[in-house]
Amino acid sequence: MQKISILGCGWLGIPLAEALIKNGFSVSGSTTSIEKISLLQNLGVEPFLLFIEGNTIKGDVLSFLKKSSVLIINIPPKLRGNLADNFVEKIAVLIPFIEKSSVEKVLFVSSTSVYGDSNKTVFETTIPVPDGENGKQLLASEKLLQENITFKTTVIRFGGLIGKDRHPVTFLAGRNNLENPNAPINLIHQDDCIGIILKVFKSNFWNETLNAVAPFHPTREEYYTKKAKEFNLEPPIFTHSKPTIGKTIVSDLLENVLKYHFIKESL
Repeated sequence: MQKISILGCGWLGIPLAEALIKNGFSVSGSTTSIEKISLLQNLGVEPFLLFIEGNTIKGDVLSFLKKSSVLIINIPPKLRGNLADNFVEKIAVLIPFIEKSSVEKVLFVSSTSVYGDSNKTVFETTIPVPDGENGKQLLASEKLLQENITFKTTVIRFGGLIGKDRHPVTFLAGRNNLENPNAPINLIHQDDCIGIILKVFKSNFWNETLNAVAPFHPTREEYYTKKAKEFNLEPPIFTHSKPTIGKTIVSDLLENVLKYHFIKESL
């Protein structure tokens, strides 16, 4: 039975672990919350309490990676507030442990924030020019992993994540003077995130970079106004006083090469 390690069993990592187990994989999963240890055990995941802090890793990372052929790195940068991390440093400190392990392939969960807002249609061939610290550190982390010849790395750049218990309209409802009303949305459902990762494994699609955004791009004003009404929330109010900036993310490789069919084409 092939073993996979998931670094970061949170909103995406836990249902991903469940899906991998259902598909015949053995899974080790890391968490920074001791309360999640029993939850992971009950799901059939071998749990590990791991913390990557500065240039050190606290926890038994070697046992976490032991006998795994694939590592999924699913930890988001925490770049806000007084406790902001150096995310690139975290990836750098992890790499030597990957090199010493049985891991042959890495799947890195990244974000379309690496592209910045260019008012263009963005493909995988588009050169990323991030305009925020989050995107800059993710892009640098992608390069660190993909330039390492000890293992093969596939990067998946997900759009905004939504699911049955997570939707950005809950944060925008009732707010005023929101900018970029005509910018297209670039979202992806949790079900498709999991489906795409499974497709990468089944297709042995490594040393690649994928955009992963549903082919559904109404404007922010149109979409979030409609969703607020559906969720019985106060609609957000957008301002048209400034020019709109944004981008349309196209998942070209995903749809045309990997032949992935979206579960949630409209969101």
